[in-house]
Amino acid sequence: MSYGAQAYARTSQTTATPREIEAQALLKAARQLREIQTNWTGPDQNLHKALMFNRRLWCIFFAEAESNESPHSLQVRQGIANIATFVFAQTFEMQTEPDPAKLTPLIDINRNIAAGLAGRP
Repeated sequence: MSYGAQAYARTSQTTATPREIEAQALLKAARQLREIQTNWTGPDQNLHKALMFNRRLWCIFFAEAESNESPHSLQVRQGIANIATFVFAQTFEMQTEPDPAKLTPLIDINRNIAAGLAGRP
């Protein structure tokens, strides 16, 4: 097998589905937020970056939920939009009145949604 074919074979075996990519992104955001929470020294650039990464991720989910081209049912789309709205509000609250305890709901939401996307209980 040629080098190119071998590389393609390795890549095709490690290609993730969209659900797996979404789950991985949510877990990455949760890890960043948990790291901030665990090593809390007050609001700083790391907190800002972690909150913005999480918010951008939820902006994507919200935009997809609002799209008429979404393959999901209206009920699922409304649920995603409601969760995103909560995430946005919680993020704003964290930015205006920083408190490491306020990160817990964001972390939990990301982990729970990621588990559902990955098919774990």
